Amino acid sequence: MKCPYCSSGDTRVINSRPSDEGAAIRRRRECAICHRRFTTYERAQFEALMVRKRSGRHEAFNPDKLLDKLRIACNKRPVTEKQLREFAYSFEDEVQAPEIASDEIGRRTLQFLRDLDDVAYIRFLSVYRDFDSVDRFIEEIQHLGGEATDLEPEVEREP
Repeated sequence: MKCPYCSSGDTRVINSRPSDEGAAIRRRRECAICHRRFTTYERAQFEALMVRKRSGRHEAFNPDKLLDKLRIACNKRPVTEKQLREFAYSFEDEVQAPEIASDEIGRRTLQFLRDLDDVAYIRFLSVYRDFDSVDRFIEEIQHLGGEATDLEPEVEREP
């Protein structure tokens, strides 16, 4: 394994343990040249799940790409990295077909985020649905909040 810092091919495994409920092996490595440490994950590779894009082209599903988008949506939210990683890396196992439409990935991700955190859901939705107006954005928030009448939090006032 090449060191990501100095590109040396001389690295050694310091620690190995199961990760993602046994679906992967987490390896802690150290470079013999620069002595920096880094983590790698080893997973079984099956026939790649293909993603059918809106343009009609196909590309291999990349869980790291999905994980990056989830991290952006969940930034500064009470969501753990483990929750996001489990969803992204188990996604391919959940799909029982050789290919999936990118819209379906978006719908499944939205459902996951809706159950996980409302703010992360709205963040992801705003990019996924490409809201063209503030009114459309407000409609979605009201729908999420169970027909809330405005966006301002209600303040209790003493009589």
